[in-house]
Amino acid sequence: MDKKDTTEAAVHSGMVGILLAAGFSRRFGEHDKLLHKFNNGLTVAEASAQALLQALPHSVAVVREENLALQNMLAALGYHVAPSKHQNAEMADNLKLGILSADSKFPQASGFVIALADMPFIQPHTITKIANQLATAAIVQPVFNGKPGHPVGFSPRFKNELLAIQGDQGAREILRAHQNEIVILACDDEGILRDIDTLADLTGQA
Repeated sequence: MDKKDTTEAAVHSGMVGILLAAGFSRRFGEHDKLLHKFNNGLTVAEASAQALLQALPHSVAVVREENLALQNMLAALGYHVAPSKHQNAEMADNLKLGILSADSKFPQASGFVIALADMPFIQPHTITKIANQLATAAIVQPVFNGKPGHPVGFSPRFKNELLAIQGDQGAREILRAHQNEIVILACDDEGILRDIDTLADLTGQA
């Protein structure tokens, strides 16, 4: 993680981070992309997890039940880990597990910031800005050069809608249904657009 990104936690400490780390890495090859190490020794998941935790010390992570290495890694960082027990779980299932776990662990949560563990290039200060903006907004989505990215923040009033989503599209339906309530956070962080699907996505990275 860059030294220049030693950002203080979000001002509004009631915000809870949800890290979705239960994917299967099918396009990456035979190895788990989340456990792939950069030259600096951090895994993809660690880089993503540290950025979220730095901004939001109250965070939960959804991890496949059998992926004990990743569970232990994230628990050691300070995450409350929620094991996903379904082999065929889709993104919506894991997101709902994350919301339920966050609601159980942090019942007074004033908002949820949903992040993906395969996006290790997001800067902590971007997440901090999203969380702080969420204190007065319904939904906050970061944008880089006109393109929307992750993570996305939701106020608690969307909890039931988040728990009702289906399939592998995450919260996109909610974003489409509430476009007029989305606060766009323009940022200079290209990391909000960069996920890791294949080894080629890591070319040239430290």
